[in-house]
Amino acid sequence: MDNAFSRTALLLGEGAIQKLASSRVAIFGLGGVGGYCLEALARSGVGAFDLVDADRIDTTNLNRQILALRSTVGRLKTEVAAERVRDINPAANVRAYSIFYTDESAPLFDFSQYDYVVDAVDTVAAKVSLALRAQEAGVKIISCMGAGNKLDPTAFEVTDIYKTSVCPLARAMRSQLKKVGVKSLKVVYSKEQPAQIDNSAAQKRVSGRPSPASCAFVPSVAGLIMAGEVIKDLVL
Repeated sequence: MDNAFSRTALLLGEGAIQKLASSRVAIFGLGGVGGYCLEALARSGVGAFDLVDADRIDTTNLNRQILALRSTVGRLKTEVAAERVRDINPAANVRAYSIFYTDESAPLFDFSQYDYVVDAVDTVAAKVSLALRAQEAGVKIISCMGAGNKLDPTAFEVTDIYKTSVCPLARAMRSQLKKVGVKSLKVVYSKEQPAQIDNSAAQKRVSGRPSPASCAFVPSVAGLIMAGEVIKDLVL
């Protein structure tokens, strides 16, 4: 399409561009990590997406989420994301699901149709379920560990979940994955110790669960690293 991906083709080759155009990637979670991952994949020429997120854009998202603008506050993240992808690549096929991914909603998704799954959700239960479903379907998946309360974007690593350390979320994941028989999971994680944050009442979500502190340059880097891994695994 008008040489939109010609610079990428110089690096990867025309065959890779065709492969990406014929690939479908499911992204679960469109926040600070998932939104930037989607952006990079769309700009790399991935031709089809399933986008899953129940949230609407809030003013508290403006400091770090690429989908969050004053003009998009209050709108569904999936709706804004689908529009953005199509504005980058009008030929892209986008299916949006404005729901939370849980064990109950999991049957709505046929993992066998995906070429890759991106896990950018927050809860351990959902992350474990995604890993298990992907394993059962024989689909590649990459999962992001904790990016909140951190300031060093250079501390991220890509490894297997069972080789991680320091990260509290990764520790919880290892325990749960063992229980369900997931023996391997590619993850992006940080060895940076989380900052100690005073979660005052003003910092808590409507649910009462403390919100982690975050910035523009840590979750975005995690998302871009994930996108790079997806591209490499799909075409290299």
